[in-house]
Amino acid sequence: MFSKKKNTSKLDAEQRELYEHARKRTLQKKRLFQHFIIFLIGAVFLIVLNVVIGYQENFMPLGYNWFVWAILLWAFIFLVHVFNVFITNKFLGKEWQDKQMAKLVQKQKEKIAKMQTQVEKDFPANPPQKETTQKPENTPELKSGNERFKPKTNDPEKPDQPYNT
Repeated sequence: MFSKKKNTSKLDAEQRELYEHARKRTLQKKRLFQHFIIFLIGAVFLIVLNVVIGYQENFMPLGYNWFVWAILLWAFIFLVHVFNVFITNKFLGKEWQDKQMAKLVQKQKEKIAKMQTQVEKDFPANPPQKETTQKPENTPELKSGNERFKPKTNDPEKPDQPYNT
């Protein structure tokens, strides 16, 4: 804490990306496990509510107790969650996402190149210009860049002396 030496351990981008992916997968599995625990507690609660307490005991849609339908619906939602975490993520995981991203980037580059060639064809950078203005006859000769800004002198042997002194 008070040392002058700083701990500057840096992970390169690929390692950081792998770590982030592993962290997200772990979080997905943790949430699935939490969903399973809540599902079990909820199913037991619904059974106890109907059978032991007798809440809506006579309500039987399609010949089964209402809690059976509630548990089946919840089980279906839980199975969708399991499918999403384990099955879909395997086929549509990070590698698939990177491949799709590379395809889309390549398509965009091709479209941009095609548009660039079309723009260059329609609007050339250096179009031929027609000279419509006439040169005046009394134009002084253009001097090189440094000669234009040198002060005029009377005596060529004394170039440091200005013209008007």
